[in-house]
Amino acid sequence: MRNLVKSLLAAGLFTLALVAPAQAAFGLKEFNSAFINEDETPATKAGTHPFAQLTSFSFNTVDVPNPDLEELPDRDVKDLVVSLPPGFVGDPTAIPPCSSVQFSEEKCSAASQVGRAEAFVAHPDFIFDVPLYSIVTPPGQVLRMGFHVVHVPVTIDLRVNPEPPFNVLASTNYTSNALPIYGTKLIIPGVSDGATKPFLTLPRACTGPLGIRYEARSWQEPNAPVFGTGQPVTMSGCEQLDFGPTVSGKPTNSAAESPSGIDFDIDIDDPGLTEIDGTADSDIKKTVVTLPEGITTNPAIASGLEVCSLAQFEAEGPIDSNPATGCPEASKVGRVDVTTPLLDEALEGSVYVAKQGDNPFKSLLAIYVVIKNPKLGISVRLAGKVEPDPGTGRLTTTFDDMPQFPVGHLRFHFQGGDRAPLITPPTCGSYEATADLYPYSDPNVPLRRTVSFQIDSPAGGSGPCPTSISQLPHSPRFSAGTLSPKAGAFSPFVFKLDRADGSQHLSAISTTLPKGLVASLAGIPYCSDAQIAVAQSRSAEGQGALELAQPSCPAASRIGTVSAGAGAGPHPYYVSGSAYLAGPYKGAPLSVEIVTPALAGPFDLGVVAVRTALYLDPETTIVKAVSDPLPTILHGLPLDVRSVALQMDRPSFTLNPTSCEPSAITGTATSTLGVVSPLSSYFQASDCGALGFKPKLKLALKGGTKRNDHPALHSTLTARPGDANIGKAVVTLPRTEFIDNAHIQNPCTRVQFKANQCPKGSVLGTAKATSPLLDAPLQGPVYFRSNGGERLLPDIVADLNGQIHVTLVGFVDAKKGRIRTTFQNVPDAPVAKFTIDLYGGKRGLLVNSTNLCAKERRAKLALTAQNGAQQNTEPVVKTNCKKQKSKKQKKR
Repeated sequence: MRNLVKSLLAAGLFTLALVAPAQAAFGLKEFNSAFINEDETPATKAGTHPFAQLTSFSFNTVDVPNPDLEELPDRDVKDLVVSLPPGFVGDPTAIPPCSSVQFSEEKCSAASQVGRAEAFVAHPDFIFDVPLYSIVTPPGQVLRMGFHVVHVPVTIDLRVNPEPPFNVLASTNYTSNALPIYGTKLIIPGVSDGATKPFLTLPRACTGPLGIRYEARSWQEPNAPVFGTGQPVTMSGCEQLDFGPTVSGKPTNSAAESPSGIDFDIDIDDPGLTEIDGTADSDIKKTVVTLPEGITTNPAIASGLEVCSLAQFEAEGPIDSNPATGCPEASKVGRVDVTTPLLDEALEGSVYVAKQGDNPFKSLLAIYVVIKNPKLGISVRLAGKVEPDPGTGRLTTTFDDMPQFPVGHLRFHFQGGDRAPLITPPTCGSYEATADLYPYSDPNVPLRRTVSFQIDSPAGGSGPCPTSISQLPHSPRFSAGTLSPKAGAFSPFVFKLDRADGSQHLSAISTTLPKGLVASLAGIPYCSDAQIAVAQSRSAEGQGALELAQPSCPAASRIGTVSAGAGAGPHPYYVSGSAYLAGPYKGAPLSVEIVTPALAGPFDLGVVAVRTALYLDPETTIVKAVSDPLPTILHGLPLDVRSVALQMDRPSFTLNPTSCEPSAITGTATSTLGVVSPLSSYFQASDCGALGFKPKLKLALKGGTKRNDHPALHSTLTARPGDANIGKAVVTLPRTEFIDNAHIQNPCTRVQFKANQCPKGSVLGTAKATSPLLDAPLQGPVYFRSNGGERLLPDIVADLNGQIHVTLVGFVDAKKGRIRTTFQNVPDAPVAKFTIDLYGGKRGLLVNSTNLCAKERRAKLALTAQNGAQQNTEPVVKTNCKKQKSKKQKKR
C-alpha cells in the first residue's frame, strides 16, 4: 500500500496533453505532459526511472481592450484536479520535505527542491521561474508540493482516489486570484541531484493506453465544473520486467479438524524500485489462492456474525466516512498488513464478510478488504470472490484488479479462536496450498507458488494423530427417552446424538424404540408427498427464509422439532427445523419428514429436507426409524454436523409403555465411510403398579346348539381407559367345543401370509381392534396359519389393517380336553375394544360335542397385564338356547 501511495505521489507530478472542451469558456486550452530520457526522447519503458517529467498547461483567455494585456484568463481558476493514470509512483522519502513554516517564509533549502515551476501570471509574457519544493504533508494527503510566485504561495496536493483504480488525484485548491494565472509549466527530475534513490518510476503495465482526466472550477462559477480528457500514453517493454513474489502461510491451529484462522503472506524483493539505474518489478494484478482439500468453512463462525452489504462496502470509500454507514464491526473476520519500500510505515486494514448475493459477484461467499490510513488520506477497497468446490468444499479466493503499487510485504490474517472461519483437515500430515499470481506486465501468464504446512496433533490435543480418514474413530454419544417416564402417560420423546471433533462424519441414523413406546396418530393429517416435494425443492440459496415464512407442510402435521449443531470447536452453530408426520415411504406405513431451513447467521443456504421411514413390527408394534442419508455438503459448504437432537413435543403424542421391564432404545449410526456404530440408551418406565387392570370379555356361540352343529363364535374384549395394557391372553373354550378337522382347509403358509396370498379356505373369520391412538379401527381377516410344525395345530392369526398393520397370533392347543388359544405377545398399546368373529356353519372351525342347552357353559380367561397384574375369570358363554326354547314354547 505504501508503494501505491508513492506511486500516486509520483503520478501527481505527471500530466498528459489535455484538450479543453470547445463549448466551455472556462477551461484548459492546453495541457502537455511528457516523460523524457536524458537525450530528450520520450521515456516509455515500463518500470524505469525517467530523466525528467515536463508538464505545462494554460487556461482559456478572452481578448480585452487593454493594449498592455490584450487578453485575460476567461475566469479565475479556483480548483484544478487531475486524475492521473494508475501505476505512476513516486518515493516521498527520496527528498526531505520543507516544513510548512519554512515554506511560508520562503526559506526552504535546496535539499527539499523536487523541480522547478514556470508560472505565467499577471501578463501573458511574464514568466516566473521558481523552485518547486516538497513540503511536509498535512494529514489526509500523501504528498504536498509548492512554489511561490510574487510571494503568493501555490500548493499541489496529492491524494489517493477512494474509488477504483485508486489512482492519484493531484489538485490545487483555493488558488489565489490575486494575480491572473495564464498557465504553468512544471519540470520534475526523475532523480534529483544528490539523491541516493529515484523519485519517479513509470508504470509497469503495457496492456493498453493510460489515460488522464481533469476537473476544473472557477471562482466565478464554482458549481459549474469543466471536465476533459487527455492524450493517452502507452508503456512498452513489460516482457522484460521481473516478477518473482514468494508466498508463505499456515493455519493458526495445527490440530486436526479444529477451528482455525489462517495467515497468508506475499513477499516481493524489488531492488530495481529504489536503485537509480534499476528497473522496478511488475505489480500483482490478480491473486488466486486455493487452500488444500480438507480446509473448509466452519459453520460455527455464523454465531453472532454480521455481513457487509455492497452499499456499506462502497460507503467505506471516503477516509472520513461515518463508521455507522460502513461495514459492521461484527462482520470483521481478519486483518491485512501491507508494507512497501516507498513508505516508512505499514498500512493496516480489515477483512469483512460480504453479504450473500449482495456483492460484486452476486455470490454466496465473498470477502472485502478495506485499508484506511487517515494520516495519509488513503482508503482502498478490494472485493474477493470465495468459491467453494461443490463436491469437496475446497476454497479458492480470487482478488482481481489490485491497485498498481509496489508491495514489499502483504499479509492476510484470518482470526483464530473457537469460532474461527475455517476448519483444519481431519488428519495429520503435510498439506499444500497454491497461489497463482498474475502480473500487470503479462496478465495472462500466472506465476504459481505453493505453500506447505503441517497438521501435527489430533483434535482435542491428546492421543495419536490419525494419518488417514479410516483411522478416525466412530463412536458417537447417544441418549434417548421420554422426559417423564411415567407408565401409560404421554410425554415428549427426546433423541440426542453427537460426535466429537476428529471423528467420522455422520451419514445415516436408524433407531429402534422399546416395546410399548408408541405414538397417538389420531387427528394428525399427513404432510403429503406433494408438500414434501415442495420442501425438497427449496434447496436453492435463499429459500430457507421462504420456508420459515411459508412452511411446506401444514402445521397440523407437525409432531416435533429438530436441532442440528454444525461446526468444529466447543461452540457449534445450531439450526432448528420441524418434524412432520407423513405417510407410507419405502415400504413403511408411516414416515417423518424433517424440514430444516439452513439459516446460518446471515447466510441462507436453502432447505435441508430428510425423510425417515417408520417401520412397524406387526406382531409387537415396535417402531424402527430409518433415515435417508444425511446431507454432508450444501452449495460447496460442508455441513460438518456435530449433533442431532429431535424432540417429539406435540401434546399427547408419545405414549409410554405400561410395562416397567428394563429395556433400551437402540439403533445404529453410519458414517460417511460406511462404518456402523451401535447405539443404545437405557429405558424403563416407572410407576407401573399404579395402573389398574380390569378388562372384560364377552363370548357368544351363535347358531346351532345341538351336537355336531358348527356354531359361530363372537368375542369382545373391552378395556378401561388408563389401565395397563394386556400382555398375554389365554382363552379356554367350554368342553363342548372342539375343532372339526374336516373343516381345516388348506391353512395359509407363512410365505403366503407374508406375500398377502393366503387361500380363501384358510380364512376363519374377521377381527377388529379399536384404539384411542387411531382415528379408525384396524380390521381384517382371521387366518388359520401354519406354524412350520412347531405345534400340532395351525395358529390363529388376526391380520389387522388400517393406518398401520398389526398381526395378533394365537397358539392353539388343548388342555384337559378343552381348546385353548394363547396370545403370548400382545403389543403394549391401548386397545379400547377388540372383537373376533369366527364363521359358523359349513365354514365353521368349531363343532359342538354335545347339546349346548343342557346347562350353562363357561369359558376360562387368564389375562396378564404388561405391568404383571393378572386377572382370571370364567365368563359365561352366551348361546341361542333361550331363543330356541322360546320358539318351542310358542309352537305349543
